[in-house]
Amino acid sequence: MSATSHRRLARALSRAGLHVDHADGVFTVRLAARPDAPPFEILLPDELPLEPKALHQLAAVAGIHHPSGGRLDHVCATPDFHPGDGGVPIGTVAASRSVVVPGLVGGDINCGMRLHVTDLGLDRFLAHKPKLVAALRGDYLLGTRDIALRGAALTATLREGLPGYLAEGTVRRSGLLARVDHARLEAELDRVFDAGQLTLGDETIVPEALREPDVMVREEGLATIGRGNHFVEVQVVDEVVDRARAWQWGVKQGQVALMIHSGSREVGRAVGALWATRAREAWPASHRYPEGRIFPLCRKERPDLVAAYLSAEAAAAHYAFLNRALLAELFRDRLASVVGDVDAPLVYDVPHNLTLVEDGLTVARKGATPARPEQPVLIPGSMGASSFLLVGKGAPRWCASASHGAGRARSRMDMSHLPASELGLGGVE
Repeated sequence: MSATSHRRLARALSRAGLHVDHADGVFTVRLAARPDAPPFEILLPDELPLEPKALHQLAAVAGIHHPSGGRLDHVCATPDFHPGDGGVPIGTVAASRSVVVPGLVGGDINCGMRLHVTDLGLDRFLAHKPKLVAALRGDYLLGTRDIALRGAALTATLREGLPGYLAEGTVRRSGLLARVDHARLEAELDRVFDAGQLTLGDETIVPEALREPDVMVREEGLATIGRGNHFVEVQVVDEVVDRARAWQWGVKQGQVALMIHSGSREVGRAVGALWATRAREAWPASHRYPEGRIFPLCRKERPDLVAAYLSAEAAAAHYAFLNRALLAELFRDRLASVVGDVDAPLVYDVPHNLTLVEDGLTVARKGATPARPEQPVLIPGSMGASSFLLVGKGAPRWCASASHGAGRARSRMDMSHLPASELGLGGVE
């Protein structure tokens, strides 16, 4: 974007009540009508467009406050910043000591990425590809997977995440779970963000899974990809820049890799919808609804609601960790049956739609991934473009966060109206 374009944009936004500064690839925006609201920053290289709709959505987020006291302390956005369907732009990071905002994460709780590498080269994979794809097509798209677990294992997962599942999930196994190497899953916990178990300080309220402990449950959402931009994709390690770090993480050029993008499915949607309603009902009746109808919960006024929401969100996040793990186990199981003894270790599993308690702040990320110092960061590309495995810098200015993906040039609503030929899909005659 040229200097002239910046000035033209700044004038247009000023008329809309937004004061914008730009320097070194960072836009800093202040709300003229809300001097008490924090300025927000957007990290955006000059070659990428700044979308006015996303900017106005982020302005509404920055202005979130509660009549009983409390507001956001820090708001920023990552370079894949673009408008969100629910009024919160994708790429938003918001931190607060005084409020928790269920609407910032929404219903796609712990949507995230998981990356495995194999000891297969491309030629060997392609030799087995037709048979492998046929098997995985049934598992991933046609519902032929066979996954049943005890109610106690599901309850333990919701309460305690992957460690809870591993403590209960080895009893009375059947189907896929009878073939899963649970010792390997346990050994890989240190390659899952926070070991697949969220810690929420002193909040101890946990949701109850309405299951009988010894009844076998066929949980329909587990090991499913989901809609939208979620995927399971076979990739190849094309280039390694930091060879020492790549060797440490088990990554080598030429390897066939598996990248998974999925989340908490119906569990997350149910939690998101329930708490959108509860946050609205808890809003003081004597005050106007907030802009964008994004309702915060006040820690001081309703600590019970804050604790209950964080626990419910954690339960959905735990479900998502297990969902991605089982999606990977389907692949590893089929790979073993089709190709033979092939290793496919986990590189990392990381969320990008989640509320976390970090250094006394409640940090909500919507389409932004945690990027703690030395932590692996997974950034998928658009279909047909490269994905990236990077390392976190832990930058305080950006709440130790990074982009979660390539973003998109058009909204899902726009895409739903395009013909199949423009979407790259073959028609049926």
